Amino acid sequence: MRKFLLTGIVVVFLGNASAQTAETEVLKDTISAEKNLPDITVVGRGSRSDYQQMPEIVGTNIYAGKKNALIVLENVQGNVVMNNMRQVMAKVPGIHIWESDPSGIQIGIAARGLSPNRSWEFNVRQNGYDIAADPFGYPEAYYNPQLQAVQRIEIVRGQGSLQYGPQFGGLINYILRNGSDISKPFQFETQQTIGSNNLFNSYNAIGGKTEKVHYYTFFDHRNGNGWRQNSRFYTNAGFGTVTYYFTPKFSLTAEVMHSNYRSQQPGGLPDSLVYSDAKKSFRSRNWFDITWTNPALIANYQINDNTRWNTKLFATIGDRNSVGFLQSILTKDSINATTREYNNRVINIDQYRNYGLESRIITDYTLATMNNTVSGGIRLYSGQTYRRADGKGTTGTDYDMTVIGVYPRDVTFKSKNAAAFVENIFRLGKKLIIIPGLRYEWLAGSASGRNGFASNGSEIILQNIKRSRNFFLGGLGAEYHVTKETEIYANYSQAYRPIQFANLQAPPSTDVVDPDLKDARGYNVDLGYRGKVKNYLQFDVSGYYLQYNNRVGTVSVNASPSTPAYRLVTNVGASTSKGLESYMEFNAARAFSSYSNADLILFSSYSYTNAKYTTDDEKATTKLAGNKVENAPSHIFRGGISAGCSNLLVTAQLSQVGETFADANNTVAPSANGQTGLIPSYTVADLTASYKLPIGISLKTGINNLTNERYFTRRAGGYPGPGALPADGRTFFVSVGAKF
Repeated sequence: MRKFLLTGIVVVFLGNASAQTAETEVLKDTISAEKNLPDITVVGRGSRSDYQQMPEIVGTNIYAGKKNALIVLENVQGNVVMNNMRQVMAKVPGIHIWESDPSGIQIGIAARGLSPNRSWEFNVRQNGYDIAADPFGYPEAYYNPQLQAVQRIEIVRGQGSLQYGPQFGGLINYILRNGSDISKPFQFETQQTIGSNNLFNSYNAIGGKTEKVHYYTFFDHRNGNGWRQNSRFYTNAGFGTVTYYFTPKFSLTAEVMHSNYRSQQPGGLPDSLVYSDAKKSFRSRNWFDITWTNPALIANYQINDNTRWNTKLFATIGDRNSVGFLQSILTKDSINATTREYNNRVINIDQYRNYGLESRIITDYTLATMNNTVSGGIRLYSGQTYRRADGKGTTGTDYDMTVIGVYPRDVTFKSKNAAAFVENIFRLGKKLIIIPGLRYEWLAGSASGRNGFASNGSEIILQNIKRSRNFFLGGLGAEYHVTKETEIYANYSQAYRPIQFANLQAPPSTDVVDPDLKDARGYNVDLGYRGKVKNYLQFDVSGYYLQYNNRVGTVSVNASPSTPAYRLVTNVGASTSKGLESYMEFNAARAFSSYSNADLILFSSYSYTNAKYTTDDEKATTKLAGNKVENAPSHIFRGGISAGCSNLLVTAQLSQVGETFADANNTVAPSANGQTGLIPSYTVADLTASYKLPIGISLKTGINNLTNERYFTRRAGGYPGPGALPADGRTFFVSVGAKF
């Protein structure tokens, strides 16, 4: 096993660039900033750091006392074009990343021993509103925005559940550029990228600002062949936003994002081929297609000097289509000797139609001698998922959604939610603040429809299952300011994960849904120390404890004289994750030199996670207590080294991730089909160089996986193809950008 207790070093020489000005407020390069910023604003201008802490309040959101991080995309030294999250999240400790999508559009991240599957343990948002398939019944993020268009990424752990609802992992919020940082009525920008495996990306945008209006719109196209065989893809995405200020205090924003991507799925491999011939693919007929639209209407009103109000109306209109031959890789996808054609593929279609409203207000008030702040809000949500599955597809090879006959499964899932929350900052003197919070949730879910056909051709009607419940979540946070720019922070917050649609889709001929099935419930605890020392050191070191109760699974129930054997969908037990998350960045040039044209930066991020199943439900037949949680590496380290002068910057980065199990049974030996077994540790190095010309032209190039490491981060039992899914080998890219 590799050693992980290393120290990461980044040496950065940066030319002295003039700070740009903006009429909107700027997030200061300090954690002690207390500016009440708009939801979308210019962040970190004049700073070269890509990592910052959130101030106590941003817009109508409270971040005081919470474990949080802010990533400024303009300053990220990495392959932003391909959404390379191991580079984008390099300074956020503990982020576990699945690297198996050649297009880069489907981001799979997690933390604290949770599953990275399409980031479904995070509450994933764009500009503050939901973009997942269904945040309650099916929280997979099939769509993520192009990072060239993202101004910043906000990350909140733990106590974020009080403000944002269902999640154990926290919040990921992509804040898109909106034109507020542009100082003239019209600006055109373009970024053109080429790279390995016929990669081509074209990003083009216009934006501007006048006295009453700011706007921004972009179109992005990307296509490539992928590093592996049978992994072609293309993506097209367009976004438009316009904000009109009716008065200096009241503005209305209308925006819409539309995205479509299609990718060929090369499928999994047995472990032996991952290390000997990772480009190999046994599947050439598997395709995946996503169309995603997110419209939103956002109102902001500065009621007075102390009070601000924000309301969002939003929708998710998404279509997920897949066609392929999904048998184990031990089953060859070849021409049938009898029919002289390929076997029929399987077609699955999901349609998501979700609508929501969130309204928040925040105000400052005085109680005795304390200057306090209270934030509260409501949420209304209605979602429907229409699922048609297991359809008989064609025998062809290209993307073709033609179905023969009818879909055996034709199911409708519905979810409804009403919620309200309140959080309050009590400032007890100049150093101590206490932040209690409370959230009320009402949640209803249902499933209905046909779940297949019996052997005699009759329909198998899905159990008419409905779940309705309401409950409260509580939390308490605190900060103690040791110095003006350093603080001790702590919080405790309850969290939950609703019953998923898949748990309501039990085949009635073999499975029974436990009438006492409960949502997963638990809590997060954080305790840490963070801050800055003058202008050359910033850090955040903390410990955490995550309790995850009422995990849902399927167990076998033995037959009795009056009852045949069946499988029971029920709560199977609990798990506990505890560990350390640390980040440090040291600017040696500022500490030891007065030379103004250079920075010398050293950084490292490291996390230790101990995630285990701790209890078994009495109904569970497979006992997991004492086993390690799957997809939970004990060690994750990221660091790097960079050098440059003037406007040239060369950055190298090292990522080390420890071994982890792929299943809850902690299977070590890999199976022949690659679906179970240990996922070994790995180390990946990346190299990036950028250069900015004074005439507004920028150049960036990089080599990802510099040493051509052979590794994989996940095993799959279904899509995107059963088996071990190799990560990409060595690739390169070159980008040219300009603003006019």
